[in-house]
Amino acid sequence: MFGIFLDQETTGLDSYRHKLLQIAFKIVSLRTGEIKATFEATVRQAEKVWNERDAASIAINGFSWEQVEQGRSEAVIREEIITLFQSIPIKRGRSVFICQNPSFDRAFFSHLIDSYTQEKLNWPYHWLDLASMYWALEVKKTVQAGKTLPDEVRLSKDSIAQALSLAEEAKPHRAMQGVNHLLLCYENIVGFPDIDVSN
Repeated sequence: MFGIFLDQETTGLDSYRHKLLQIAFKIVSLRTGEIKATFEATVRQAEKVWNERDAASIAINGFSWEQVEQGRSEAVIREEIITLFQSIPIKRGRSVFICQNPSFDRAFFSHLIDSYTQEKLNWPYHWLDLASMYWALEVKKTVQAGKTLPDEVRLSKDSIAQALSLAEEAKPHRAMQGVNHLLLCYENIVGFPDIDVSN
């Protein structure tokens, strides 16, 4: 079973108005933690798209127009991802997407590779999120300890990392940096059952 640990940087939060700037993922064995493939690409966007960016989002990811201009086209990136997924192969039932916020990541990913193409290629339908994994285990742990659930629980990736005594994701955000931080949090919450610790 493979996990596609994915993160993206965009021109804003609204998938109807904003566009993808960077995508990264690692395909990882969920049994052993072995990384099967790594992918990272900056997406070239038109100047009109850049001009409609959300300033708050750009403040977080720190992208400049020069970096965006030097990216690769969506069409090229789309074909690279399809080719890579077919080489593994990524198939429904044998793989799942894992990210911090599926409603965000899935929407932008589907602009790059539309849902019908994903369906035709029999790619994973389910997108799992780190926050739900953390939430489920925290609720179980709280109940088993005979405690009451708190009135407030912060579920951002940085808040989860802090609760696990891990560092926050470095800023400005970059997609691969987000993937690595996601993997670190996942390993501390869920883990890899057959990981080789002898190395």
